[in-house]
Amino acid sequence: MMGVRTILGQWRSTAKEVWDRTLIVAKFLCVLHVTNTYICTPTLVYGPSMLPTLNLTGDVILAERISTRLGKVGPGDIVLVRSPENPRKTVSKRVMGMEGDRVTFLVDPKKSDRCRTIVGDNVYASRDSRHFGPVPCGLIQAKVFFRIWPPEGFGSLRQGE
Repeated sequence: MMGVRTILGQWRSTAKEVWDRTLIVAKFLCVLHVTNTYICTPTLVYGPSMLPTLNLTGDVILAERISTRLGKVGPGDIVLVRSPENPRKTVSKRVMGMEGDRVTFLVDPKKSDRCRTIVGDNVYASRDSRHFGPVPCGLIQAKVFFRIWPPEGFGSLRQGE
């Protein structure tokens, strides 16, 4: 009888340890989910539209989600936006203007140099508001603030830094 109690006690001890570790992992995953969804998220961005700021082959960036909820996004900021053309895609864009702002650009730089232009990132190889109209603030998901990869580009991406 004593052997059964010892085995039962060991099983209970092991089960309690497994349960405690499972709770620790579950808590960690909850914190990770909340952080990624509401505070800050790492994202891989690639493509020609943000050249030369971001690389064609891809950069890993950090984007914070608090500024967008507080309406603290303005001209010059790089943002992650749910694509108005394909809601399954998230695209990175530089904010060129806000509601009520006028943004002028050269329609064809080879034929015209009359207009003063607010220069964006590779504006002529980008699908943006010139193609699908103004982007509603509700589609802005996060504001980019830091590049993690590649190592030679490591650092802040905030406006004015």
